[in-house]
Amino acid sequence: MQRKLGLYILSLLAVVQVQAQAVKDTEGKTHKVIQEVVRMPAEDWPVLTSYDQDHIARIAMPIGGIGTGTVSLGGRGDLRDWAIMNTGANGYIPTSEHRGYIGPFFALFTQTADGQRATRALEGPLDVSLYEGPFGSNTPNHGFPRFDSCIFKAAYPFGQVLLSDSDMPLDVRIKAFNPYIPGDADASGIPIAVLTYELTNPTDQAVKASISGNMPNFIGMDGSDQEMKGRGFWTATGAKDNKNDFRKDNGVQGIYMRSEGVDQGDDAWGTMALTTSVDEKITYRTSWSKDEWSNARLDYWDDFSADGQLEGRSSNVEDRPMGSLAVEVTVPANSSREVTFYLTWHFPNRMSWSPLDDGIDNRLTNYYATQYADAWDVAEKVVPQIPELEGKSLQFVNAFVNSDLPDVVKESALYNSSTLRTQTCFRTADGKFFGWEGTSNVGGICHGSCTHVWNYEQATAFLFSGLSRSMREVEFGHATDDLGMLNFRVGLPLERATYFDRTAADGQMGSIMRMYRDWQLSGDDELLLKLWPNVKKAMEYCWIDGGWDADKDGVMDGCQHNTMDVQYFGPNPQMGIWYLGALRASEEMARYTGDVKFAKTCRKLFEKGSKWIDDNLFNGEYYIHLIEAPESIDDIAPSLLKGLESKDLGNPDYQLGEGCLVDQLVGQYLAHICGLGYLTDEQNVKTTLQSIMKYNYRDDSNSDFNSMRSFVLGDEKSLVMASYPGDRPKHPFPYFTEAMTGFEYTAAVGMLYEEQTEDGLLNIKNIRDRYDGLKRNPFNEAECGHNYARAMASWGAVLALSGFQYSAVDQSMAFAPFEGSMFWSNGSAWGVCTQSGSQVELSVAHGSVLLSSFSLTDETQLIFEKPLKIEAGEKAVLDIR
Repeated sequence: MQRKLGLYILSLLAVVQVQAQAVKDTEGKTHKVIQEVVRMPAEDWPVLTSYDQDHIARIAMPIGGIGTGTVSLGGRGDLRDWAIMNTGANGYIPTSEHRGYIGPFFALFTQTADGQRATRALEGPLDVSLYEGPFGSNTPNHGFPRFDSCIFKAAYPFGQVLLSDSDMPLDVRIKAFNPYIPGDADASGIPIAVLTYELTNPTDQAVKASISGNMPNFIGMDGSDQEMKGRGFWTATGAKDNKNDFRKDNGVQGIYMRSEGVDQGDDAWGTMALTTSVDEKITYRTSWSKDEWSNARLDYWDDFSADGQLEGRSSNVEDRPMGSLAVEVTVPANSSREVTFYLTWHFPNRMSWSPLDDGIDNRLTNYYATQYADAWDVAEKVVPQIPELEGKSLQFVNAFVNSDLPDVVKESALYNSSTLRTQTCFRTADGKFFGWEGTSNVGGICHGSCTHVWNYEQATAFLFSGLSRSMREVEFGHATDDLGMLNFRVGLPLERATYFDRTAADGQMGSIMRMYRDWQLSGDDELLLKLWPNVKKAMEYCWIDGGWDADKDGVMDGCQHNTMDVQYFGPNPQMGIWYLGALRASEEMARYTGDVKFAKTCRKLFEKGSKWIDDNLFNGEYYIHLIEAPESIDDIAPSLLKGLESKDLGNPDYQLGEGCLVDQLVGQYLAHICGLGYLTDEQNVKTTLQSIMKYNYRDDSNSDFNSMRSFVLGDEKSLVMASYPGDRPKHPFPYFTEAMTGFEYTAAVGMLYEEQTEDGLLNIKNIRDRYDGLKRNPFNEAECGHNYARAMASWGAVLALSGFQYSAVDQSMAFAPFEGSMFWSNGSAWGVCTQSGSQVELSVAHGSVLLSSFSLTDETQLIFEKPLKIEAGEKAVLDIR
């Protein structure tokens, strides 16, 4: 039902310029439109989660950019997980060659008016797990005095560490971030960590202070050669003839780190810099003194503790010399003073994840390395932009944090999105985006932007649409062969895209649905028309002889390799509903491109398959798997035989059978997100989710046997992968006793879409309770590796609760009815939708949207006579009466 519309565009912030025009609705009534240009506010940092001193041990918040690698801010204020050299490096802390293993650290010197001096490392107390070792504590920098009180606060990408000590005249707030602006992948992909130390003087007299940043030049040591040697510290042997230089150019000054010995073709070759503003009063060292019985560390501490200044030391022959930069300030009484350091890096070379002896160069170039010449160039270009980049990042985080979503939903969505800025993800020189499934402590795990894992995550598409579209371009433009088989792991360089020569049923179907999603979000008709021939082939691949639906009845029942790393035989809900979603997506894309015949074929198969699954797989509580293996391997298409796990087709192992699978409705999960409607009976969907809670929910993990990996322990609560209220196969699929967050989020988001809100939120809360800073890192939900891509399915909860749907193709936007404000993002633009009674305010903070219609429900759909364009800094006030 179409309703009358009152429309005004008003300012979000301060008015700079006002311009009036008119707009009509479809009833012909004219409305005033006011367009206003706005300026950005200055705001302090938001806080979503606070962690007390008992819950900081595992915190490590990434502070790098998309595709740049990262270093992490530890819960006590230290820097850890130095993964900046193109490989995973969780737990890696690079050290100098000095006895005692000195890693990167910052220290504070103070001197009060009466001459009292004190020096501390700018960190909280060490966690008790770091106390023990064969020679004492086995963590770098263990011998430094520290602050005795520490609190960690976060609203990613903003991390804060609050330090205080009764023996220190100043309190300290460490503020660390890297620019993070949805819709702007380049601004969110800068190799920089911004570290600001805010010194607060609560006394009535001024305090002299100095902050010293110290870092070894570890170029060539990427953390992949981590070995426990001697006293148990991470060491590596790749550094050779590294040099530190003091530089002062174009607004920045500090230590520039380079290497004259590491091979320039190595992926651990590059440059680093530790800098501050040229306006600061500084002293520095490019090297520490010669080390004998830890005298170098003693020399540094005595020197800095004497007056807060650093005396130069003669350069020596160390391969990884320490560089130090100290900034001197005076903090007035009852005031604060900030000192900011910039850590930048530049490591251009990345080795292919599928190296073959085929004559193709395995070396790739990172995209960010095409934007900057070296680490010093990063500092010179980016430091002047930091205020603006910080402001835009704050605008995003404040809009998100202040929205009326439950805190656990905001936390799970926002904190898991940090995976985009770890070594799980990277961009090649052409800007294309790729991902591992996750990372180990020393490298990537499970290469090739694995389709059946990346199917689940939603953060990339809804925060950085261009990156998501580049994944579709790779999948359908490079990784799909002439038969229509989409390789579920893409090879690199792209000349090797199809080298893996294997597909996954769920991966291929999900990629078709994601193609539809990304086209709808972007309105990129050019990309659709370019890729449609291969998208169509990928759909038709289901119907080949011996294929997934060889009899073309709308039911997937062939040899189905899937995300459980095995093959299912026979119809089952997980693959079958993915298939239905791909048919619906293909129908819509085919119709848009003018391929009406193919659209009708997809629609017919969808309707037949949907009915069959409801009639034959739904057991009254949930959907089951009917195990039906072919009589002979000869009945399976050759392209589906690769990697066959179960050799006995008469009684195949690794099947789901009559189990209740946690993500049996994953295809419906993505269909809701895509706006494709129900794929099977709506009531059956609702009942199935209730049954998952009934059978898969575990109130503690002490009483149940787990035959595989343990991601949940003790009294922690979870949803297990599969339960068996009835008969269980002797050897079900391998992971059936595990609990993994990406799958749990899929079920939880499904519950939210079906208005089973209490259960959905409970499951999300249970996950975040496990990642509480004490037991696990809140910024690293693991599965097969750290920072696992599937966990970014958590962004789906934002979509489910807000009811957000956007189509750039139809120029439409929709929300669920609610009272309050909801953050929205389509991957290129974002803002806030606020509802109060009959009035809706739709703001755009970044990008722009063009709308021909807006709706809360079918009964409140507003259709504009002329498309309404809302630019960044504007908002439309819609009066729905």
